[in-house]
Amino acid sequence: MPQPPRPQDDMTRCVEELRVALALHGIALPSLGLDLPTFAGAYETPAGLVSLGNCNAATARALAAVLRQAAP
Repeated sequence: MPQPPRPQDDMTRCVEELRVALALHGIALPSLGLDLPTFAGAYETPAGLVSLGNCNAATARALAAVLRQAAP
C-alpha cells in the first residue's frame, strides 16, 4: 500500500517552487528553506512554515519591485 504524502515532502516542493519563481525574476534568498522546528509539533495540514531568512537590501528592494509590478 502506498504511503501517504509526508508534510515535509509537500513543504520541500513548496520551497523549491518558490525558489524557482523567485529565480525567474533574478531574485535569490540564500536562507530560503524549511522551518524544521515546526515539524516537531502536531499541526493540522498545511503543516510547516517556510523560512524566508535574511537577505540584503538590494534583494529586498528587488522583491518589493516585483511584488509591486504584480499587484493589480
